Amino acid sequence: MSKELFITTDLQREWMEKLTTLENAIRASAEQTDRLAAFPKENIQSLVVMGYSKLTLPKEYGGGGISVTDMILMQEMIASYDGATGLSIGWHQGVVGDLYANELWEKNNLERFAKEVLNGALVNRAVSEAQTGSPTRGGRPQTTAVKKDGHWVINGQKNFTSMSPVLTHALVSAWIEEREGTGFFLVDQTSEGVSIKETWNMISMRGTESHDLVLDNVTVSEEDFVEFSEGPRGEKLNGWLLHIPACYLGIAQAARDYAVKFAVEYSPNSIQGTISELPNVQSHIGHIDLELMKARHFLYSVAGAYDNSERRKAMNQELGAAKHVVTNAAIRIVDQAMRVVGAKSLELTNPLQRYYRDVRAGLHNPPMDDMVISKLAHAAIEGMSK
Repeated sequence: MSKELFITTDLQREWMEKLTTLENAIRASAEQTDRLAAFPKENIQSLVVMGYSKLTLPKEYGGGGISVTDMILMQEMIASYDGATGLSIGWHQGVVGDLYANELWEKNNLERFAKEVLNGALVNRAVSEAQTGSPTRGGRPQTTAVKKDGHWVINGQKNFTSMSPVLTHALVSAWIEEREGTGFFLVDQTSEGVSIKETWNMISMRGTESHDLVLDNVTVSEEDFVEFSEGPRGEKLNGWLLHIPACYLGIAQAARDYAVKFAVEYSPNSIQGTISELPNVQSHIGHIDLELMKARHFLYSVAGAYDNSERRKAMNQELGAAKHVVTNAAIRIVDQAMRVVGAKSLELTNPLQRYYRDVRAGLHNPPMDDMVISKLAHAAIEGMSK
């Protein structure tokens, strides 16, 4: 299906054309990034230099002021070049978008951090911990923050800190005992007591280098206390997290394109013509495009509703449902693509095996499938009870 259907503004078209100029370089690095589990620093730096990392910053702060729909369109394209690059920069885009759109901080602090972003700062949330599981399930952080002499002292260890080699800041969650809730603190990565423990050893998204972030008596000023939450932050409506399904949709598109190209070019001597003429291959390709169509329309419809302040008020479980639908569709799409290509798709030099591994990571990004389904059921039952 044509992406032209979803490009509706001059700004979107301008940035899609800009990102296309990076396609060859990003695609060329993807295999080595995966094989060596090495973070694609050059790709991220190219995006920063291009001005991409400041797009989700509102215009009043000097940024691009793009919408969630704009973001997922661009994120999908980057991820189709390389999933690790797409997911990594997506976390930054989403955190900045959420931080400013929801004005989670005092205005003078937002202005202060905006200057950092405009100068190339990269940020991600650091909320996952080995003992709590997914942060959206409401587990209490083992990382702690204690007020001392007018500042905060943070101790703990976070895992799955994507983009760790180049992060300049992390938005760290920590339990505040005296307030019986979770605080979120902006931590400068150059602060004394901050270190990275290289623990990332996964088969999926290897290039994200999502190592552990270690905080050993890290001092944080009161001004960098961003937000406080008495319950799981995942309960709040945050459309900027749609960068997650956009990433896996991009990978699925890449798998589809590879499979179709292979089908129209591969001609074994057992048949006349190419395998694209075989009914079973056409069936796979047809199902792939149908899955892509359903997933993409669902995702962009939900993003559009979120971008409209009036429609957003009526939203309930759509954000989680979009992530569930798109991620699982991406897994099916890559599977079908590998069936088209056959055993060659398992060769380590073939990108399909990387796509196959990378899309599985989507199942473990928030929110989890079982939570999405459970919340849909509870919403339906509660709605009928009113």
